[in-house]
Amino acid sequence: MPDAQILLPVMLPMLVLVACKPPPDAEQHMPQADPTRGLVTIQRAGCGACHTVPGLAWPRGRTGPSLEGFAGQGLIAGRLPNRPDTLAAYVRDAPATLPGTTMPAMPLTRDEARDVAAYLYATGDR
Repeated sequence: MPDAQILLPVMLPMLVLVACKPPPDAEQHMPQADPTRGLVTIQRAGCGACHTVPGLAWPRGRTGPSLEGFAGQGLIAGRLPNRPDTLAAYVRDAPATLPGTTMPAMPLTRDEARDVAAYLYATGDR
């Protein structure tokens, strides 16, 4: 049997990494949000001017990060936990959610922001 003192330093970081990211379906479920309306909102708000958005053929901006595979990301903007409530707040008013971000506040209602988040989760890898 392997010595616990040898395995602990190897296993502990792996356990911490696994524990940091919740199962996507449990955390990214957004009742009453509509992914179809989310894509319409993304088009209207012009998110594609800065981001490559799955399902949006044009524009495919490159100023911001690609949003393809967003559901599989652990963090929003590299610093916020990737959760529906946080994502909806971020897409609506990024500077208030994450001071110092380069993403501007967007003219979205709370419901529209939830629809956008639902769309990004629905199109990403899980």
